[in-house]
Amino acid sequence: MLLTAIIIYLAITIAIGAWASKFVKGSNDFVLAGRSLPLFLSASALFATWFGSETIFGASSVYLEEGLQGVIEDPFGGALCLVLFGMFYLRPMYRMGVLTIGDVFKRIYGSKVEFLSTIFMVPVFFGYVAAQLVALSLILGTVTGLSITEGIVIAASIVVIYTFLGGMWAISITDFIQTIMIVLGLIVVSVLVTKEAGGIGVILVSAPAESFQFFPDPGFNSWINYFGAWVILGLGSIPSQDIYQRVMSSKSEKVAVQSTYLAGGFYLTFGLLPLFIALGAKALYPELYLENQQMLLPSMVLAHGGLPVQIIFFGALISAIMSTASSGVLAPAALISENLIKPLFKEKLTDRHLLWILRISVLAVAIISVFMALQDSNIYELVAGASILLLVSLFIPLTTGLYWKKSSKVGAILSMSLGMLTYLIIDNFEPEISSHIYGLLASAIAMMVGSLLFPNKPQVTYELS
Repeated sequence: MLLTAIIIYLAITIAIGAWASKFVKGSNDFVLAGRSLPLFLSASALFATWFGSETIFGASSVYLEEGLQGVIEDPFGGALCLVLFGMFYLRPMYRMGVLTIGDVFKRIYGSKVEFLSTIFMVPVFFGYVAAQLVALSLILGTVTGLSITEGIVIAASIVVIYTFLGGMWAISITDFIQTIMIVLGLIVVSVLVTKEAGGIGVILVSAPAESFQFFPDPGFNSWINYFGAWVILGLGSIPSQDIYQRVMSSKSEKVAVQSTYLAGGFYLTFGLLPLFIALGAKALYPELYLENQQMLLPSMVLAHGGLPVQIIFFGALISAIMSTASSGVLAPAALISENLIKPLFKEKLTDRHLLWILRISVLAVAIISVFMALQDSNIYELVAGASILLLVSLFIPLTTGLYWKKSSKVGAILSMSLGMLTYLIIDNFEPEISSHIYGLLASAIAMMVGSLLFPNKPQVTYELS
């Protein structure tokens, strides 16, 4: 019966994608839903931005090992990102009226920086989508007995079908339904665990003391690494096409701002529930925890939850992961078509051509992500690595480009290149201070020095006599 319910749910999702395709008339509809989403759709889409495999599987298992110190990145950093985006980044970018964040870099720095930023950005999403496919495969394997390879291929096929058909319209509509499923599922399972354990107090008392240590131990390195955990998602996901396309799909600037604040609050609130559920599950069923930490929650529900609870919980799991995966597939597809392929044709492509390039790019991104998913099945590491790459390469150029008048094209190129290079080199030495802190610092220094030494040439204007 559980398998039947999952199949029906997946079929409905695909049907929504097919129905949403009628709203797709051009590339703007496909990527940004025609900039027409009302508050409830916009906020739910933003809430679902990262509420996927990392939050439910990765973060919950890391929390049981390391306490709150281990999950500062998510959900706390994710909520911070949404709030900061709404406060400082949304308004200037929304007013540009462009399709991708690569276009934003082009507006600020020119076509060379647009190309370089896109090259840096696109590969990041492959690991991000791969993490979601691994998670979906684990769920399908738990319920049906499919191998991880079979599960990954089936999961990718489902995500591709409805994203290919409906683009951002399909993602936004399904996100709204999926958000309801996520909230309902987490609440139901939280109540189940609390009842089984004998109350919230019993669960909290049984937890190790370090489970609730929010601030680091005294020491310079501890505090720097603590800051480093906050900025992985908190700053690293700001220069991302994923969050950009969700925010810019709002029907107005005001709605977009309100959506970021609402989504940030919801994300933090409901992002803590998987941690609480995991804490209760570990206390109640230690044998399941020892068997597979990442699969603790679904294993608990399968073993000890009734059929209605199983249907609601697995519906919530699938909802959370598919919403993240579909947006993760669309984001690089938009960058590839708009910022890499379109410039090659020098405005010769019609919007209809661009729409088909977008859809083909969705398929290509999915294929690459499937390959990556087959190579690495650690969900938390796949997602964290994606955000770090954006942090050390693109965060500083985007921020200074919007707010520092002296930022230059050369400074941006140096910032992207040296930030990434520094991070990749230092990461090999496993330093006491997280390597992405060095990369972020190098990116900032390179931007400042490069912009001051190589300022943009003043634009020459000619007057007709």
